[in-house]
Amino acid sequence: MFSQNDNINILVVRFKRIGDAILSLPLCHSLKLTFPNAKLDFVLYEEASPLFEDHPYIDNVITISKKEQKNPFSYIKRVYKITRKKYDIIIDIMSTPKSELFCMFSRKTPFKIGRYKKKRGIFYNHKMKEKDSLNKVDKFLNQLLPPLEEAGFDVKRDYDFKFFAKPEEKEKYRKKMIEAGVDFSKPIVAFSIYSRVISKIYPIEKMKILVQHLIDKYSAQIIFFYSADQKAEIQKIHKELGDNKNIFSSIETPTIKDLVPFFENCDYYIGNEGGARHLAQGVGIPSFAVFNPSAELKEWLPFPSDKNMGISPINMLEKKGISREEYDKLPFEEKFSLIDVETLIEMSDKLIEKNKRK
Repeated sequence: MFSQNDNINILVVRFKRIGDAILSLPLCHSLKLTFPNAKLDFVLYEEASPLFEDHPYIDNVITISKKEQKNPFSYIKRVYKITRKKYDIIIDIMSTPKSELFCMFSRKTPFKIGRYKKKRGIFYNHKMKEKDSLNKVDKFLNQLLPPLEEAGFDVKRDYDFKFFAKPEEKEKYRKKMIEAGVDFSKPIVAFSIYSRVISKIYPIEKMKILVQHLIDKYSAQIIFFYSADQKAEIQKIHKELGDNKNIFSSIETPTIKDLVPFFENCDYYIGNEGGARHLAQGVGIPSFAVFNPSAELKEWLPFPSDKNMGISPINMLEKKGISREEYDKLPFEEKFSLIDVETLIEMSDKLIEKNKRK
């Protein structure tokens, strides 16, 4: 067995989308604080990996390519190669048959920790049942760290997920924004009006009303940010809003990592919930997000406050005079439409008034 200050190797396995990976950062940081001389490797799908390269909580980002995701033989070969490194701790946040292979190929690893699931987990030596939690961050820490505490380690918990841009990267985006005509004397809003996940898109016509309100009341500089595959749709929406000098759709963020210096130049994040919202919170800008009916706000909005706000259809039941039983029978679109524009305006105003630029 190793001691707390030994030079150990830790592997954290977390596939899935960017938002899930972001909310895993507190677990990584907690492990680094607990074992200060450890080297921590983080396994991700390649589309999320650039965001975590050079992150101070992570020593090495290991990617699983799209080809390896789709080809079982390539995937098994990749996992086997990764696990030739001797790991002292493996924490499998995913805990799927696919991710469990990391533990299968690491038989001598002292701590192989996964989440308890029926008829799974034969290669873990610690199968952890879910505990009551405040959100996903809290859930991962409370569920997956106890085996280390039980072994006598003084486990340090950290609940923050932070992202940092290099000063030159932040300045680069500031110049891009100025060249595009952004007025930095006005409130700057990174606005998520679209999403690659269609079910996350709040009705665009209603979002347009919110955009116009922010311009009329605050002279806000509204920046529609997007990934490359969304450019045409975003510019179509911009055109529908007319030739308004307060709206910008030409400031491109080619990769997810580019959002970090971009957000650092913004005052607020407003719009649809998703990985970008988590990133905005990690950067430290105030955010207000609209959650779709399938995204539980309690899980996906860590530590809500006047700085980190969200609204879900389930929050509208009292205002709309609908019981939970009636709500559960509604189609997805009708549930989403329970969130009215008046509520969006009210909460956006609260976000801005409570977090005025100093």
